Amino acid sequence: MEDNLRQTTSIKPGREPVYSTRGVVCSISPQAASVGTGVLSSGGNAFDAIVAMAAVEGVTTSVGCGLGGEIFGLFYEATSGKTWGMTASGKAPSKANRNWFADRGYESIPLTGPLSAAIPGEIDALQEITNKFGTLSFKKLMEPAIVYAEEGFPISRFYSGAFKAMNDKLGIYESTSSIFTNEGLPLREGQIIRQPELSKTLKLVSENGARTFYEGDLAERIVRSMSDNGGLYSLEDFRSHRTVWYDSPISTSYRGRDVVETSLPSQGFMVLEMLNIIENYDLSDMGLYSPELCHLMVEAKKLAFSDRNTYMGDPEFVAAPIEELISKEYAARRRSRIDSTQAMNSPPSGILGLPLTGDDTSYLCAVDGMGNAVSLIHSLSMGFGSGFVAGDTGVLLNNRIGRGFNLIDKHPNVIEPLKKTMHTLNAYMVLEKGKPVLIGGTPGGDGQIPWNVQTITNAIDFDMNPQQAVDAPRWTHTPGTDPATINQDPFLDLDVGMPADIKEALSGLGHNVAVNDSGSFGGSAKMIKINRESGVISGGSDRRSDGLASAL
Repeated sequence: MEDNLRQTTSIKPGREPVYSTRGVVCSISPQAASVGTGVLSSGGNAFDAIVAMAAVEGVTTSVGCGLGGEIFGLFYEATSGKTWGMTASGKAPSKANRNWFADRGYESIPLTGPLSAAIPGEIDALQEITNKFGTLSFKKLMEPAIVYAEEGFPISRFYSGAFKAMNDKLGIYESTSSIFTNEGLPLREGQIIRQPELSKTLKLVSENGARTFYEGDLAERIVRSMSDNGGLYSLEDFRSHRTVWYDSPISTSYRGRDVVETSLPSQGFMVLEMLNIIENYDLSDMGLYSPELCHLMVEAKKLAFSDRNTYMGDPEFVAAPIEELISKEYAARRRSRIDSTQAMNSPPSGILGLPLTGDDTSYLCAVDGMGNAVSLIHSLSMGFGSGFVAGDTGVLLNNRIGRGFNLIDKHPNVIEPLKKTMHTLNAYMVLEKGKPVLIGGTPGGDGQIPWNVQTITNAIDFDMNPQQAVDAPRWTHTPGTDPATINQDPFLDLDVGMPADIKEALSGLGHNVAVNDSGSFGGSAKMIKINRESGVISGGSDRRSDGLASAL
């Protein structure tokens, strides 16, 4: 045990955690983190801060999120002691179904252009958060994002890498290329990027309300632009969009704490299923970077993803057996399939008692001095989403329809009219006696599930502070749910910094293993910890990105 404790304390974070009793925010965007603490210092609460931060991230980190994206979140309201969940993802077009694509020779839904996009839920969600929990006006909270869009901001080294890697995608449509390239060449580190058309759109929604994005002249321009480029949405589809709130987010217990996750169509249930499977083991006794622990977690991940791929879809269309999948009894049955001496190659889904019927992303969080807490994730799906900016609106659309649905007849996640795709986006909170003690999440597509489990166990089983927990080396494993990799052979990727002998040991268990030294491996995790005895709030932001934890 002493060796394992030494392993934990030897984690050298890229920076130290921040501490406060008045409020902490975490964001992938330094500009957004600054805006968040500014909102708190001016008298706003955590909900106000998260709205302003998300809007700024949509301008300063267009590779992952924006006005054309979607949101999932968890919200703890201190005055009521209640935790709310929110889904702000978009439905498929009313004209879209499997046969429409099959009849035109598609084997999968395109990943670029208007056909790949879901109705953006971002701006409606931000106004909904303001209306439900905020203390400042929606117009005021939009002001920082408007300024950054109009006046611009310099591109960081991390961000310039995204422009370089995805320059071909950004050049497909003139409306996109004119904003996000240098006349066809990648935008450079230190270059100032301005988005005047997006600024005008943000001003319009800030003054007239978010519904103008779905019902007014702005909506008509977006829909017309999509239709002119092959899209299927109607104005009525946009008018029908609504943010969904729910007051009983899914949860499970882990080491005496309640772990709360975003509900369907988010795939956050897999975090809970994985935690249930591994809870029966003493992780700290196994050792932080032991082959035994890594093997256990990877096998639990395989089982959870197999269940997701077999059973899950939009709960309005599919009788998804969520309560059974996150039960302790089901976890015991799934756990029995794990062989400590051999990796599974093609794990089957679990046998249910119920009948089955018919990255790039950004994560941010905030806690204020009153005890309010928000765990929120928003995304365009793949890097720069669909690669399509809707006309003269400056709105870069997501590609969640292309990334999330399949064309497999009668599959729970096959595309259908006005159906929501299953979603990689998920965010968590950990509660003790009904109050948050950990808030966290990460972007990264299917990597979100195992990375969230690893950071949660880093904090709980290995007693890491938030910065250590998000900086510690991690692993990822494919395939997951992504159409691009779902049929590939299993592959285990290890972060740099794990013990040198772990690769050989895991290979001996049958894993196909490599060490990833790209420097950007592992998402961009954020975590805030609340000490309920002292009232001290601490935060950490992943060394793998531009992100910051900022304290008031």
